[in-house]
Amino acid sequence: MIRKNFLLDGIAAFILTACVSTTTGPPKPKVNKAEAASQYYALGVRYYLNGQYDLARDRLIRSLDFDPKMGNAHSVLALTYQALDIPRLAAEHYSLAVRYAPRNIDVLNSYAVFLCQQRDFTEAAKQFESAVKIYENDHPEIMLTNAGVCMMGKPDLAEAEKYFRRALGEKSNYSEALLRMALLKMQADDTLSARAFLQRHISTNPPSAAILYLAVQVEDTIGNARASTDYTSQLLRDFPESAEAQRLLAAN
Repeated sequence: MIRKNFLLDGIAAFILTACVSTTTGPPKPKVNKAEAASQYYALGVRYYLNGQYDLARDRLIRSLDFDPKMGNAHSVLALTYQALDIPRLAAEHYSLAVRYAPRNIDVLNSYAVFLCQQRDFTEAAKQFESAVKIYENDHPEIMLTNAGVCMMGKPDLAEAEKYFRRALGEKSNYSEALLRMALLKMQADDTLSARAFLQRHISTNPPSAAILYLAVQVEDTIGNARASTDYTSQLLRDFPESAEAQRLLAAN
């Protein structure tokens, strides 16, 4: 999960005209580079979020023309190149983003997720750890859980479990970490532990169709027919049109 905290309020279209010096009229006003960079960056973010990646790329490059050291612009440009399936340029701009914004939590997290997708697990772990250690990071459980998900993709279940447990040490009821631990324990054939983590998740979060379906699977594996029936009834009652409900009906 990539946390995106982009400030989109007050974005306005910005058209920049060249500054030409003439002898027949007054000079054009000087461009405020910081303001121009900020406005082009805001436009680039807007286009990126709307899925208009070519336009996003062009605006973000223009932003960096005015401020080559804007870490956020490099980071969103990297995301844009990912969307355009140009990983070489994505890696280049992530590297620049981290260089110019070494304490930006979102930049570090996004770069770590990218590295994980590129299967550079060692460097991904370093970037996740860097984000966790930043004093201003109020939610290290998010990066720790992301790191655990990354390690599951390696796969390294033991290392993934360490990260999930650290995340729960930071926030004991963090739903994503609880769910990931349940899935990890299911994968490790430790169904009772999976059940315990899933029950903790359900006790603090309204269950979705996917969670209830997983609960049915867990109880079926354990052999608890009553609990399985209860979860099945809840799934069919609360999410009758869901794919999970249809899957259960088809199996019966």
